[in-house]
Amino acid sequence: MTEVTSNPTAETKTEQVDADKAGKPARKTTRRTASGKTAAAKTTTRRTTRKSTTKTAAQKAAIPGLVGETPAQSIPVTEPGQFGRINVMDITPAEERGIFPARVELGEAFKVTAQVFIEGRTKVGATAVVRGPRGKEMARVPMTCTNPGLDRWEVELTCGERSDVKPWDPDFAAVKRQLGEWTVTIEGWEDTYASWLRDARIKVEVNDDVENALDSGAELLARWAVTKDARLDAEQRKLLKEAAKTAADRTLAPADRLAAADNAQIEALHESNPLRDGISPSAPQRFKVERPASSFAAWYQFFPRSEGAYVDQTTGKIVQGTLKTSVSGLERAKAEGFDIVYLPPIFPIGETNRKGRNNSLIAGPDDPGSPFGIGSELGGHDTVDPLLGTMDDFKALCAKAHELGLEIALDFALQCSPDHPWVKAHPNWFRTKPDGTIAFAENPPKKYQDIYPIDFNADMEGIEKEVERIMDLWIAAGVTIFRVDNPHTKPVRFWQDVIAAVTKKHPEVLFLAEAFTRPGMMRALSYVGFTQSHCYFPWRNTKEELSEYLLETNGDDGYYQHNTFWPTTPDILTAYVRDNGIAGHAVRAVLAAMGSPSWGIYNGFELIENKQRPGFEEQIDNEKYEVKVRDWAQADKYGIAELLTSLNRIRREHAAAFSYHNLSLLRTHDENILAFARHTPAELTGTGKAETLIVVVNLDGHNAHQDEVHFEMTDFGVDPAKGAHLRDELTGREFEWHWDNFVSLAPWADVAHVFTVVR
Repeated sequence: MTEVTSNPTAETKTEQVDADKAGKPARKTTRRTASGKTAAAKTTTRRTTRKSTTKTAAQKAAIPGLVGETPAQSIPVTEPGQFGRINVMDITPAEERGIFPARVELGEAFKVTAQVFIEGRTKVGATAVVRGPRGKEMARVPMTCTNPGLDRWEVELTCGERSDVKPWDPDFAAVKRQLGEWTVTIEGWEDTYASWLRDARIKVEVNDDVENALDSGAELLARWAVTKDARLDAEQRKLLKEAAKTAADRTLAPADRLAAADNAQIEALHESNPLRDGISPSAPQRFKVERPASSFAAWYQFFPRSEGAYVDQTTGKIVQGTLKTSVSGLERAKAEGFDIVYLPPIFPIGETNRKGRNNSLIAGPDDPGSPFGIGSELGGHDTVDPLLGTMDDFKALCAKAHELGLEIALDFALQCSPDHPWVKAHPNWFRTKPDGTIAFAENPPKKYQDIYPIDFNADMEGIEKEVERIMDLWIAAGVTIFRVDNPHTKPVRFWQDVIAAVTKKHPEVLFLAEAFTRPGMMRALSYVGFTQSHCYFPWRNTKEELSEYLLETNGDDGYYQHNTFWPTTPDILTAYVRDNGIAGHAVRAVLAAMGSPSWGIYNGFELIENKQRPGFEEQIDNEKYEVKVRDWAQADKYGIAELLTSLNRIRREHAAAFSYHNLSLLRTHDENILAFARHTPAELTGTGKAETLIVVVNLDGHNAHQDEVHFEMTDFGVDPAKGAHLRDELTGREFEWHWDNFVSLAPWADVAHVFTVVR
């Protein structure tokens, strides 16, 4: 009696029309007799049938769609909320209300995570697809399952490549085209190969249903070879086809057939060019990609009226500096490696209620007043203080800064002295008390008698137009960044309108928020366009406080609020800086420069200016109220200027290590030893080499401390068998590190290590 096989291969005749070239499955045609057998098998005996079946399976294994289960199909998603064949959920970072995208700098490394899963025990994979502002696919990156129990997948990405091109450089046009909204789409897919391999290994080992298992594998490999989505080259297609033929060859032992599909070459191909069935894309997640220096920057602040100031030996009076003498400040900032020079207000200062030294209510005849008491009969926010120079002088200063590769950031304080031209021209812009007088600025019990605050309730649209006009004027003069004073005391909508109008015409312009306030307000300001912000770093001084704040700054909040670490400002001088001398200044500089991609220094830090005004966390003889005459020749004896220069060099040479999303703490035991690391994998650095920085700091400015630092080598791509070879970028010394490593730091020697992993 003739046996009729149930194997579909024995009953199928296939017509292959150049399937390899067409890149699609071959079309199946089957011709049956009335008895139900194929015409070719009509008179075949049992033995002949088995032989014929074996030959047919081997011959046709390279043809997709013949053997095994139907692969998962993509299911169209036609409305929000529908699931695809694979489930993709809980993508992070997520847009606030689907409106405000996460923000990253061009080329900055960041992490995306998602839940990706399917029913049952089938295996899945996940891919992140990055598309540029014009919708072009820029990268397709496999994700890694980091928590199988929670179906959590992760991937590190970049949008474009890092650049240090400045807005005035001719090459900035190419950078500008890359800015705007990019998208990341998470594609979940059935990992048919991994699911098959898991079962096939078991079945071959226990000799259970081996033929079906291996025939399914042969069909899978053959289908993989002609799948366009896998993006295979000729050699890769050839590899898969030959593997398919071997897997289908029943003359071979099952273990040998399995080995054709289960080896290092196929596994590598599975990693790089997988067979992805049932592809299910998520909704695109938007990312606002901003220009270079939007989050990776080093700021340097000085007052132009103090730069170049000197004491006239004849009169004994101070002669203030000007915009022309401020070139020395630019050169110092450049020599120390900074990128941005920040100038406090340079506008005319009011006479009425002018503040004297140390915020005195009575100004002496030679007191210059606070530059934040803006406006006089000479002009307002659109005028250069004649004591500093002219608008042409300011343009020349900007041009010199650009020649040195420095950006100019200008302070924009939206407030007025009682003498400001707006007071007469727009009295409705100010809050009037019941007695008809204009209210001074105050934060009870503090009063700012030299300042009128703006009232936005009567004519916010008019104020917006005036601010836009003024900012356009300074941008034309060479300003590329505005540092905004106290933006949290003005309506968020006001800034949203102004920043949108300014950046529509000048997308290269950045905004720094000087806002020390509640988290909700800080987040809202970042949503409406403040690229960076001052923060509470100066008051985070213990190991516990710093550990928490480093993770907060360099975590999910970093997709919106880009904290800039300033050890001191004209308004801030903490007890830590006051009490820890030169070592304390060094510690805070290392923490600021290495702890945040964006950091800043207020000049005088190099000269250890750390005496507080009694009862206040700010310097005595504050530069806000007087002209400072400094002897910069004294800076060398403290060593802080040299340290700042080294820190900025390290940042430049290892820029790829800096992101708001790649910092991790390293375990230490001593309460004064803080250690953390930054790591960017090789595939995201642009150099093909991973970047890893390890920072170890002794927080005690008076005593030496020793400790062990635990370094989880595998987390940083280090082979435990070889260990890590480190170079201290501050001293040039080299070390070998393994899992637990001894460190000793003393304030009179090294307050910190800043290691790079050489290998």
